Amino acid sequence: MPDLDLSSLSAAAGPMQTWVLPALLGLGLASATGLRTFLPLLMLALSAKFEMFGVRLIDQMDWLVSWPAIAALATATVAEFAGDKVPAIDHGLNAIGYVTRPIAGAVAAGSVFWNVDPSTAALAGLIVGAPAALAFNAAQTGVRVGSTATTGGLGNPLVSLVEDVLAFLTVIVAFLAPILIPIVMILLAIVVFRLARRIRDRNEPRTV
Repeated sequence: MPDLDLSSLSAAAGPMQTWVLPALLGLGLASATGLRTFLPLLMLALSAKFEMFGVRLIDQMDWLVSWPAIAALATATVAEFAGDKVPAIDHGLNAIGYVTRPIAGAVAAGSVFWNVDPSTAALAGLIVGAPAALAFNAAQTGVRVGSTATTGGLGNPLVSLVEDVLAFLTVIVAFLAPILIPIVMILLAIVVFRLARRIRDRNEPRTV
């Protein structure tokens, strides 16, 4: 099969297909990795594998759609889901997430810039994905610390379940309507902020 001329392909597709939509899709995926490291990557791999939602990956990420990679991601997703429901373990996962989640966010975001050369895609992934994942992981830390202080960790599983739902829905919106991702990120930030504030307010002693 002859090599594709990516520069010609990029020019034909236009900036919307080349930059804007991949950036928005990558931003949504990366934001979700800030809450769950492996779930967005698993959903991305399955979508590319079964050609759903028009998702395309750069050639260098073809390994992601292999069955061994999907099986590994599914196992890691289940392990993270279960571990995050256990007080103390959830804090460990969140601490590790300061390293793993920006990496996952950069990988997820860079993978969808299929219309540019690999080095540009990797750079775009770093710029778009890593900060978004780091920001939401940091926000998660605040909520989790407040929940632990208020409930002794007993409320953490419920908070974790809310995060599961938010991560899943963010990825779905990114697939179906990436143009809405900036709005979704604002709503996510509001939800996380209000949840953290509500937990903080409950933890503050009441004055008579």
